[in-house]
Amino acid sequence: MASAVKRIPMLQIHQFPCLSDNYGFLLHDPVSGETAAIDTPDADEYLRQAEAQGWTITQIWNTHWHADHAGGNVAIKAATGCTITAPLRDAKKIAGIDRTVRDGDQVSLGEHIAAVIDVSGHTMGHIAYHLPDSALAFVGDALFALGCGRMFEGTPPQFWQSLLRLRQLPGETTIYCAHEYTKANAAFALHADPENAALAQYAGEIDQRRAAGEWTVPFPLQREIATNPFLRADDPAMQARWGGNAPHETFAAIRAAKDEF
Repeated sequence: MASAVKRIPMLQIHQFPCLSDNYGFLLHDPVSGETAAIDTPDADEYLRQAEAQGWTITQIWNTHWHADHAGGNVAIKAATGCTITAPLRDAKKIAGIDRTVRDGDQVSLGEHIAAVIDVSGHTMGHIAYHLPDSALAFVGDALFALGCGRMFEGTPPQFWQSLLRLRQLPGETTIYCAHEYTKANAAFALHADPENAALAQYAGEIDQRRAAGEWTVPFPLQREIATNPFLRADDPAMQARWGGNAPHETFAAIRAAKDEF
């Protein structure tokens, strides 16, 4: 007799705006009762939102050290006794850490497993959390809808390899990034890749959604692969337009142009 396939109940995700343009995320496992805060830009708002859901934050998963991602660690830990997981390479800049992780490690929420992915470039230790069974990825500031984070600490080859790691995830993966930057990103993307019909359609939808007060996060990875100029730095048309003898050089040119746009 064939063995039955064990199905794990789906995770619940509660998304909410905080600070000026951040999104907060609470990831809840209804079986174990555990709740992970994905980054901590605003401790008070995270605690209010968790209480409103009837959840207690038991874990924090930090993506990188910036204050709008790890600034609420200590206050949330003091209120809940949660455990904090953070990237090893950024650890000296993050408060309250219980466990450090790096590329290839795993974290768990109940029976749900998240793979840690090195997406450094925005910071030297930036990581993402990919939950393959749920087709979700929390990417912090590494990748945005139609954009990517500023290259504050890394190098173009490093950041390009990070984006490739994300691009290689299954196309049906739903991407949760940390900021509502999409309308501004779309304006630059149209400048960077003006003949991309799929991008033009996407940008029009973004205008409509933002005019209606709707969020543009999360978003499907597959659409980004076709439209995000930073994920297309190895496309011949992009290389012809922006120069570079290698994809990371084209990426660097696009990133520099976005910085000045």
